[in-house]
Amino acid sequence: MKLKVVEDYQAMSRAAADLIIDKVRMNPEITLGLATGGTPKGTYQNLIKDHQLNGTSYGSVKTFNLDEYIGIPIRDPNSYRYYMNTYLFDHIDIDKSNTFVPRGNAENPTEECVRYENSLLVHGGVDLQILGIGRNGHIGFNEPGTSFSSKTHIVSLAQTTREANSRYFPRIEDVPKQAITMGIGTIMKSNEILLLISGERKQEAVKRLLTGEVHESFPASILNQHPNVTVIVDHAASALIEPHLFLKL
Repeated sequence: MKLKVVEDYQAMSRAAADLIIDKVRMNPEITLGLATGGTPKGTYQNLIKDHQLNGTSYGSVKTFNLDEYIGIPIRDPNSYRYYMNTYLFDHIDIDKSNTFVPRGNAENPTEECVRYENSLLVHGGVDLQILGIGRNGHIGFNEPGTSFSSKTHIVSLAQTTREANSRYFPRIEDVPKQAITMGIGTIMKSNEILLLISGERKQEAVKRLLTGEVHESFPASILNQHPNVTVIVDHAASALIEPHLFLKL
């Protein structure tokens, strides 16, 4: 695991975008695993800016998103398909037929999980997976207790996760209680993982990630067993990291 500590959220976003841009330029047909929420917004803004100024092309790139709420229509502003279109896809030259998000409004969500997992396999899996981390250690929507071998599946969202996401909804009662998410086993098959962490509220999560045991009670801990993980964390989130850890990572 490679650890990079930067000054603030803006620096984290630039560093993440620079890494992604380098990967896209080296492999124009790369498959990216994408995340949503507040953490990657700045990264996507930097990707858009680079595309506009420097012409980095995404014409042959494929993307797979981590997750989607169950029961929300694609055009709903709170759907993750809407998020991706709004914050990235509508502003770069990507072919939207090569952008994949679980269909949260599928008639049969269980069948949709199987379809999505198979689609990942057919397209050769993810080359670079972008992740954030929840305060309880969740990655994607894989809550504590999720099997490390899990594939794409339906998950019931923890109350803490619903509370964290309630800022995007009129009321917490409007936050869906279930979602489709890539499983931890699916995520771990990615060739490379980029984990982005920002803010004081993530301090305990960072500490546990770097010093705690690998256990399903803290899903992100499994990343310690992946051969190619880069963690970019800002100073606010890194306050509890002991200095000697920088020498080990």
